[in-house]
Amino acid sequence: ASFLTVFMMRNISIPEFKGFREAMLALAVPVDFSEYNSIDLCGTGGDGKDTFNISTLTSFVVAGAGIPVTKHGNYGVSSICGSSNVLEQLGVRFTSDEQVLKQQLETAGICFLHAPLFHPAMKAVAPIRKELGVKTFFNLLGPLTNPVQPKNQMVGVFNLEVARMYQYFLQEAGSNYAIIHALDGFDEISLTDKHKEITSNGEAIKGAKDFGFQKVNYKDLAGGNSVNEAAQIFLNVLEGKGTESQEKVVLANASTAIKLVTKKEPDECMNLAVDSLLSGKAEKALEFLIRN
Repeated sequence: ASFLTVFMMRNISIPEFKGFREAMLALAVPVDFSEYNSIDLCGTGGDGKDTFNISTLTSFVVAGAGIPVTKHGNYGVSSICGSSNVLEQLGVRFTSDEQVLKQQLETAGICFLHAPLFHPAMKAVAPIRKELGVKTFFNLLGPLTNPVQPKNQMVGVFNLEVARMYQYFLQEAGSNYAIIHALDGFDEISLTDKHKEITSNGEAIKGAKDFGFQKVNYKDLAGGNSVNEAAQIFLNVLEGKGTESQEKVVLANASTAIKLVTKKEPDECMNLAVDSLLSGKAEKALEFLIRN
């Protein structure tokens, strides 16, 4: 706890962060997904916003649009419900078996890598992180320590300083990436304000109008007060029963991810995202994942 507290009192340097990342990957359970042009979508967390599970929902919409998703996630630490919490509640069984994960990817278009199964060395740290209940540098390590090391990555960050550090690592790795930071502090495209998008092709400030939407109220993005409530919101959105704001935010993030991988025009990417969500393809991806 004292060790983590030191890095809460000062910013971690790039050499320090690089060392931690390399150590985590070296100790991780190895898997080989090099034959897939997959994407991971996640945020650092730690933005204090307690939104519904936007990046996880977005992952299923992207999978429903035909893009392989190898999502890396964990239980919530500084939030009520992380991706692992909500998926476990919905009936997804976690595994580190490479063949099972590949079967899931082939049938559902998505597989989920539950971080504790792939990073057993982190077992001793998890209770301390939960006890502290605030973001630590482990929040920052999560998106960069997916054992798949996917070719494409869309990651949300809670401030621009972290965005620059991620840009350094993703450029160094030769990844096809998009780093997202909402100017009002969300670690995803929130549509509550404009956001900065950093890719290997440059940087841009975008907003709701770029997706053909109006801004939404941040209160409409609340994630509920329990894992049960979060899971119900998750199902509602996939079943087409979500609120307009919830659907818009998921579609904005999904179309951005689709564009990152396919390089298609924004309108076409939005159409693919809408079709995935409204036709039930995204919901079927979850159903297939639960069955497998």
